[in-house]
Amino acid sequence: MTTGIHHVTAITRNVQKNVDFYAGFLGLKLVKQTGGYEDAEQLHLFYGDALGSPGSIITFLVWQDGAPGRVGLGALSEVAFTVPKNSLGDWLTRAMTAGIQVSGPTRELGETVLRLRDPDGIVVKLVGGDALATAPLADPVAPTRIHGVTLLSEDAQATADFLVRFGYSEALRDGPFIRLRSDQDVVDVRASAGFVPALPGTGMFDHVAFRARDVDALRQMRLDLRTQDGVTQNGVTNVHDRKYFLSLYVREPMGTLIEYATDAPGFTVDEDAAHLGETLMIPATDATRAADLRVTLPQFARPGEERRPMRDLPFVHRFHTPDTPDGSTIVLLHGTGGNEADLMPLAAKLNPRATLLGVRGRATEEGITRWFRRFDAVTYDQADIRAEARAFVAFVEGATRSYGLDPKTTTFLGYSNGANLLGAILRLHPGVVQRAILLRGIEALEDAPTADLTDSDVLLLTGAQDPFGRMVPPLEASLTSGGATLNTQIIDAGHDLSPEDVRIAAKWLAKIPQGEPR
Repeated sequence: MTTGIHHVTAITRNVQKNVDFYAGFLGLKLVKQTGGYEDAEQLHLFYGDALGSPGSIITFLVWQDGAPGRVGLGALSEVAFTVPKNSLGDWLTRAMTAGIQVSGPTRELGETVLRLRDPDGIVVKLVGGDALATAPLADPVAPTRIHGVTLLSEDAQATADFLVRFGYSEALRDGPFIRLRSDQDVVDVRASAGFVPALPGTGMFDHVAFRARDVDALRQMRLDLRTQDGVTQNGVTNVHDRKYFLSLYVREPMGTLIEYATDAPGFTVDEDAAHLGETLMIPATDATRAADLRVTLPQFARPGEERRPMRDLPFVHRFHTPDTPDGSTIVLLHGTGGNEADLMPLAAKLNPRATLLGVRGRATEEGITRWFRRFDAVTYDQADIRAEARAFVAFVEGATRSYGLDPKTTTFLGYSNGANLLGAILRLHPGVVQRAILLRGIEALEDAPTADLTDSDVLLLTGAQDPFGRMVPPLEASLTSGGATLNTQIIDAGHDLSPEDVRIAAKWLAKIPQGEPR
């Protein structure tokens, strides 16, 4: 019987730091990067041995800049990797040199353990052992496989009894721990009655997956689980095709999410072994929007690759760099409820070779992201507009210095609330925005200052059925009176964006004179 852990999945808030830790510091191989199979707008990274063999894999869902979760009951609290028995001293030195939080070595359940924390605060233990890698990595002290996981349970015995069905049996008891052992690894169930329940978020484990021999074993497990008392309410799912394995999900009686996954077909089904993890894969169910997803999903640099160091600036922001950049940049300001990636697919259609810089507004309204506060749909907090405009100007100045942006080849594109802020910045801080595309922009300022806009080129696109269209003429008049070169058009649309926006904006952008690319 195939037994043991297939993979462990957690959630990270910073893709670059995650890659630096797991592929850089730990030395695991990034064997696959995909859009998520439940949500293709969520990047999913897989690390493991040289082939991503079952039992070596840890995966991460990327919630870029997402809210942190809370370790607690009904979830995993730790993951442990086996490393060569005599290498713990080397790992302690490496961790201290790299500035990684580390404690130990200590003795836990009869084993020598180093305890690390990854950039999200996830506990990663290194356990000295003799387990060999199925597909060894080049580094002789690299992790060979997953040694085990720890689960926090309100009723440790109930959780342990449930896990026996996946090929585990009780190996020992030590204080609050029940240790279960398979042919390959261990699961430590920690009795934690009275502790707080887990909350989902970054820095948390999502689930542990156990190995199924084949699809027949998977289907039999599903049938067995459905006939067990008290299991159905825990959400036994249908069999899912994850391309690299088939799987089902169930929650054990105390709430921890369990996956049961087949070994085959594995990660070489769409990339050869020498090039695993090099291409961003998009699930077949989302093939029609693959181009948009490749722009939206966050980018990262592998260890040793040239990278753009991200700076601490007043606004959360993200770059997308095309394969062959032409030296131009489009800075993106989303609409109400959006984020820094929302407009990237649209901007990539305007100029596929432009570097995209998406920025996230700082104001919120009942949890919805905005660029400035409002009192109602058409009454805006004037002091907040001016404050956020000043902050954004500081961001632009910092980004220009830090990232080497060239104002002559930079275009600002805003939609709805983002366009409103850009329109305000044009008058409040003339010269900062020299080229702007305002999609569904309206006049947000109650007392717009007179400004010299003779060096500004502006495209203003308004939907004929846009309910806010009556607030556009004052913005047009103010920009025109300031001397801006204004191209304003009314298109057959409402407040939402349309293909006509893309066609007109791309044509306009191509005709606007730009400085020589750097």
